[in-house]
Amino acid sequence: MESLRAGPARPTGNFLSMADHDYDHTEVERRWQEAWADAGAYQTSDEATDPTYVLGMYPYPSGELHMGHVRNYTITDAYARFRRMRGDEVLHPMGWDAFGLPAENAAKERDTNPGDWTFECIERMRSQMEAMGFGYDWEREVTTCRPRYYRWNQWLFRRFHEEGLAERRDAAVNWCPSCETVLADEQVEGEAELCWRCDTPVETRELEQWFLKITEYADELLEVIDDLEGWPDSVRQMQRNWIGRQEGSRVEFSIEGHGSVEAFTTRLDTIYGATFFALAPDHPVSQELAAEDPAVRRFVEEEADPEGDEPNGVATGLTATNPATGEELPVFVADFVLSEVGTGALYGVPAHDDRDHAFATKMGVDIVPVVAPEPDDWDGETVPPTPDVQDAAYTEDGIVVDSGDYTGLRSAEARERLTEDIPSAAFETVYRLRDWGISRQRYWGTPIPVVHCEACGPVLVPEEDLPVELPEFIHTTGNPLDEADEWKRTTCPDCGGDATRETDTMDTFVDSSWYFLRYVSPDLVDAPFDVDRANDWMPVDQYVGGIEHAVMHLLYARFFTKVLADHEGLEDREPFVNLLAQGMVQLEGEKMSKSKGNVVSPQAIVAEYGADTARLFMMQAAQPERDFDWSDEGVRSAYAFLGRLLETVQTFAAGDVEREAHRASDGASAENPSTGPDAVAGYVESEIDAAVAIATEEYDDLTFNTALREAQDLVATLRQYRDYTAVDPEVFERGLATALKLLAPVTPHVCEELWEALGYEGFVVDAEWPEPAADRETAEMRRRLVENTREDVRQIVDVAGIDDPARIDIVVTPAWKHRALSIAIDSDAPNLIGELMGHDEIRRHGDAAADYGQDLQAEREALREALDPEAEHEALEAAAWLVEREFDAEVRVLSADETDEDVVRKAEPGRPAIDIEE
Repeated sequence: MESLRAGPARPTGNFLSMADHDYDHTEVERRWQEAWADAGAYQTSDEATDPTYVLGMYPYPSGELHMGHVRNYTITDAYARFRRMRGDEVLHPMGWDAFGLPAENAAKERDTNPGDWTFECIERMRSQMEAMGFGYDWEREVTTCRPRYYRWNQWLFRRFHEEGLAERRDAAVNWCPSCETVLADEQVEGEAELCWRCDTPVETRELEQWFLKITEYADELLEVIDDLEGWPDSVRQMQRNWIGRQEGSRVEFSIEGHGSVEAFTTRLDTIYGATFFALAPDHPVSQELAAEDPAVRRFVEEEADPEGDEPNGVATGLTATNPATGEELPVFVADFVLSEVGTGALYGVPAHDDRDHAFATKMGVDIVPVVAPEPDDWDGETVPPTPDVQDAAYTEDGIVVDSGDYTGLRSAEARERLTEDIPSAAFETVYRLRDWGISRQRYWGTPIPVVHCEACGPVLVPEEDLPVELPEFIHTTGNPLDEADEWKRTTCPDCGGDATRETDTMDTFVDSSWYFLRYVSPDLVDAPFDVDRANDWMPVDQYVGGIEHAVMHLLYARFFTKVLADHEGLEDREPFVNLLAQGMVQLEGEKMSKSKGNVVSPQAIVAEYGADTARLFMMQAAQPERDFDWSDEGVRSAYAFLGRLLETVQTFAAGDVEREAHRASDGASAENPSTGPDAVAGYVESEIDAAVAIATEEYDDLTFNTALREAQDLVATLRQYRDYTAVDPEVFERGLATALKLLAPVTPHVCEELWEALGYEGFVVDAEWPEPAADRETAEMRRRLVENTREDVRQIVDVAGIDDPARIDIVVTPAWKHRALSIAIDSDAPNLIGELMGHDEIRRHGDAAADYGQDLQAEREALREALDPEAEHEALEAAAWLVEREFDAEVRVLSADETDEDVVRKAEPGRPAIDIEE
């Protein structure tokens, strides 16, 4: 039992209305938010040992929390609170992804500067987060646009450069003409190649850029994905696909007038079946042809549709020489060939590739099979028959046919032999992943710490001169840093001569690639993070954010962590143990969007119903990884539940709950042991234990909707108990205290208020999580038994047309049937009835045993454990009051030897027999 002393640090005043069981949610929430802040309830000591690290992806400070934010941060807040109540030290920080183009554009629109705009937005959003009751350690807040943070971006850039992982080079880059800046490959979306931020079609430009060599870690990034068992399979697959490692061969084809063109293939065993050669629209040869041939130019500029349902192409009139056969193949420019995959050129084998088959069929190109399925009884010598591939390609490995000296080889051996024999061929591993271009031609980002000297070239700014701070904002088109003449002028650290600062800033994904480490030691002035503390506190135990970050932020964060492990003493090579990609909050099936005008304001919901209502609705609406539709009715339902919770606690705390005389319904016996006060209290206690057992597992799994259903059902059970009979005050109070604890991670304000109303000491957020006195499996078997029984009574009453039953007998299954069920579940004997009849205690029941054995045989695949006879009798006796209450009839729970055999015969484990007297 919790202590009933009032804690001295708790706030005074009570804003619950005893008259109508309503409450002033604004005052209640403000009161407890202030109390938590005054007590430092969510601060994590630097001396903490291996705290549970719970983190939501920090937001861009747009100025307003949206529903996606609220869902994300309620998930992490509820889980952090749960872990704290379970006895863990918890690290749950928050910060701001504060650099980025939107702030720069907002500043231009409002004739201000990005810094002022950003900090105003941060203040507003921090206030909104506090109003939601999120329990963050605000002492660890990081803001990436502050020099004390971004100096460490610059320091890390220096370290990457020193380790050969940063370089400047000319490159064809993705350019967004609307944002007027470069985009990383990961920021170009879809086959239509649109800007991830503004959906503008992306162009290609040649620029000098700074790159971080993520490709140096491509193999490790790929190979350990399988070890990330706490990540969603979908995210892991997206990263595999993005890294895109392929083992194969590179081989040269000669195109007349254009020399050798390299193609990459994973199926060199099919080269004898090549019937065309295809180039990506942006391949250099395609660009040369477009300048000369109007048809090619029209296709490249107007007709190519990489996102189309079928492949398209244009004949060039050229041929390419097959290096294996010497045959001349027609050359096409085709939109299904992608420059970022392989080399941007391929030889087409329609017989053995679905895409090539569709293209060849459309363009009238020959289809020549050269690989046949391997027969099950293949002798290793006989060449199998050529497959029919005119209607569909055969895409599996097999036996090579019609391929000269390679005929009769298995595909794998043919690939090796051909790679060795073709002079221009070589084994190669290729990746879709490219080095990460971090240069951005914008103002509001981390200045790249480099100066350009005519004598020395690019030179790193010395560590002692960091941070290189941003100058005052200049309103201009293009990059404002290009116009900051005084800021740009500097001296070369190497030779002392005149030099110019680098005017590109870093991609803001650099900021988020290590911010989770800065929370460990946010005030450290001589390093980006305390290595010893990071090695104790990292990795993040539970990370939560949108799946849209699967191949940008999450991949870059993994890359940075591996580099820091290699060069800065970090022990963990992966930053996040468990990842939850939360689903979207939708309105009528569509993503909420200001542009669509279908946004629901969290602030409006909090003002009308309170933060606890918003949090409760969010968490009970669906499992956190699933999308769900916003529902005003659902919000009102959550608010109504909190009202019922208030009323239940208030009436008990005020002494208005009957604690003595039994209020039995007419026709029921107060002396009936099946429905007496002790039996009812026993049922309530079993439901308290069941709720704890199930909710604890569900909170652990972040399945909040199921955990909350347990808490809400427990409150409903307590209300039924109170309305049915005089309550055992200890049982009732234990039930209330348990319900408040189970609800506290999600509805902390009202639970604090009611915890205080019951007279408990300290915060409920610091209370010990209840320990179940039963295991979940047993609890669920009890519940199935009770629900099956109630449903059977309802069905009999309905089918038999019994309007006013006088007595309902519930007859417990005899022990021999429990024994038979147990044998059936464990048995793998083909003749189950024979095995059952081999047991004397079953066989002596004759025809009844044989009939039951047949039932078990028929349902063998669906059989499951049931409670033993004693536990079944106890559970039914404890729950009999529910049947009595529903049907206003006397209820008896009888053992098999207390009633007629004809009734007993109908009883089965988990499904007692029912006998109703009118």
